[in-house]
Amino acid sequence: MEKQQVNIREQSPLNLAFVGDSVFELLVRRHLVEYTRLQPGKLHSEAIKYVSARAQFAALPLLEPLLTEEEAAVLHRGKNASKASVAKHASPEEYRASTGMEALFGWLCLQGQEARIQELFEVIWQQFDPNAHK
Repeated sequence: MEKQQVNIREQSPLNLAFVGDSVFELLVRRHLVEYTRLQPGKLHSEAIKYVSARAQFAALPLLEPLLTEEEAAVLHRGKNASKASVAKHASPEEYRASTGMEALFGWLCLQGQEARIQELFEVIWQQFDPNAHK
């Protein structure tokens, strides 16, 4: 039986966020290893400062002005997606915003837009202060 690829436009924002969560976390982990000399236990603690719902909510305003109309629409769909649960350390607003950001990164990944992913991530890496949003 031949498997057919699902059109990305038919994917739910939560499916996009499922992919985007891992894309964003991998970018954070990779940058921490490439640009710091932290030990493994500290690496995890530092990564959480970027990948938590609260941190992604705080970083999102850095990206929003840079988004194309289509990217902004994906972000909006992700923010409006309903989830059965909410993170225990984030408000519903923070959780929805982080889902939107993850949906955007997942959508870009599934479209093969690695350069755009890197461009947006670099904005966060260069301009976001993870210690200001604990």
